Amino acid sequence: MMKTLFLQPPSFDGFDGGAGSRYQARREIRSFWFPTWLAQPAALVPGSRLIDAPPAGTTFDEVLALAKDYELVVMHTSTPSFASDVKVAQALKAENPALKIGFVGAKVAVDPGGSLEAAPVLDFVARNEFDFTIKEVAEGRDFATIDGLSFRSAEGTVVHNRERATLENMDELPFVTEVYKRDLHIEDYFIGYLKHPYISIYTGRGCKSRCTFCLWPQTVGGHRYRTRSPAHVAAEIAYAQKAFPQVKEFFFDDDTFTDDLPRAEAIAKELGKLGVTWSCNAKANVPRKTLEVLKANGLRLLLVGYESGNQQILHNIKKGMLIDVARRFTKDCHELGIAIHGTFILGLPGESRETIEETIRFATEINPHTIQVSLAAPYPGTFLYKQAVENGWLDTDHAELIDERGVQIAPLHYPHLAHTEIFASVETFYKRFYFRPGKIAAIVREMVMSADMMKRRLREGVEFFQFLRERKKAA
Repeated sequence: MMKTLFLQPPSFDGFDGGAGSRYQARREIRSFWFPTWLAQPAALVPGSRLIDAPPAGTTFDEVLALAKDYELVVMHTSTPSFASDVKVAQALKAENPALKIGFVGAKVAVDPGGSLEAAPVLDFVARNEFDFTIKEVAEGRDFATIDGLSFRSAEGTVVHNRERATLENMDELPFVTEVYKRDLHIEDYFIGYLKHPYISIYTGRGCKSRCTFCLWPQTVGGHRYRTRSPAHVAAEIAYAQKAFPQVKEFFFDDDTFTDDLPRAEAIAKELGKLGVTWSCNAKANVPRKTLEVLKANGLRLLLVGYESGNQQILHNIKKGMLIDVARRFTKDCHELGIAIHGTFILGLPGESRETIEETIRFATEINPHTIQVSLAAPYPGTFLYKQAVENGWLDTDHAELIDERGVQIAPLHYPHLAHTEIFASVETFYKRFYFRPGKIAAIVREMVMSADMMKRRLREGVEFFQFLRERKKAA
């Protein structure tokens, strides 16, 4: 087995490269998701090490000093961070010319040939679902025999091996929490709406929904929801309880944990036996009876992608959600005491000044506990990207989706709606949602009830206003 380093490389200050389906950027409040997509193959490679540089504060020089200690480096990359990640790879290779370097992630899954051509320093990229592809690379196998691999031959030509078969038995994957325990400091990971410290894992891959903007189902995970058994999930949570007694909340990061309602209820009942607090992603259509089961077994919060308050936009993006159903679902959650972190996206196809106003009014009406407002990001490999290119909505100078500091930009524009208007509407949305007397009073009550929450909200407030100032510079 080659001595292997799995690396989420240093890039922009505060950049969260592991931030899920559509939001690889610096965020309003300094936040970091666990590097689960790297931890999973790391769990398959004995003796490996995982370094997640951004949350750990690991510097470029500190990473460079490790170059001679390894034979193989596997780096997670993304469209926003690709250029920066290539520079890190070049420095590592200069320090240790014998080092084999490969990239994984949606960016290289979508364009393996272009990625290798753009980065001669790379020896290979692993396409699509890459866990066992990387395991076989680390075993020292001949690149030509490894399914799912694209690589540079001895002659310098790019070779694409056949696709790797999709993993069907998800219970074959070892626990990522064992890698978290070995290599990460979990207190480095913070999400404003989750209790701290938290841990996130996946209980399955793929999403049957067809949202045109969502990155991972269209590039790596696929549209079939392939799942771990409830017993396997419960066993990992039981392990994590012992390994991390300080953890206050577990989060299931499946694109839509509630796609399989009987399974979600079965897992909830296992978690209820363990007595843990947990949260998950959900669609805004979970029936009340299921919500009651989840709540009774430790569910605290649902992360819900509402995206827009305009029904036509939801149809345009193939969201598969009805506004009235979302209203009823949200009302049920409020009545049952389930908190909601609602996410919204501005600048989707069909957006106008009127639909932005409609979405802001919708958000204030349904009143999630907290919100996140993102700008529509057309990642290569998504249907939204194809639409944007075909219709001339995407400027080439906005293709990296972030500015030079890692802050998300408004890459899409329409004949009736400019980049600048979409960009400015994010700040308007936040201010109108949070600066309401009722919402301010609720936040103050929350802070008065908990000294820990007081510290968190004050810190988040400072970071939020700093973020708004930086956005003004980028405007």
